[in-house]
Amino acid sequence: MGINDERDIEANLQIGPTDQGMVRIFVEGTGIEIPMDFDPAEADEIAEEIKAAAIAARAVPDR
Repeated sequence: MGINDERDIEANLQIGPTDQGMVRIFVEGTGIEIPMDFDPAEADEIAEEIKAAAIAARAVPDR
């Protein structure tokens, strides 16, 4: 599965700080829970990547 492959899967996404000083991205779907912890510097890098992807997505012509 690649970034452009669509799937008909529903999932919930939660993002927040942990009591251990980490940033957790928590993905929950049918029968699966995926907790991913990042130190704050890594979380900043991920946030920058998300912002860059949003800018690039806005540049894609409407189809």
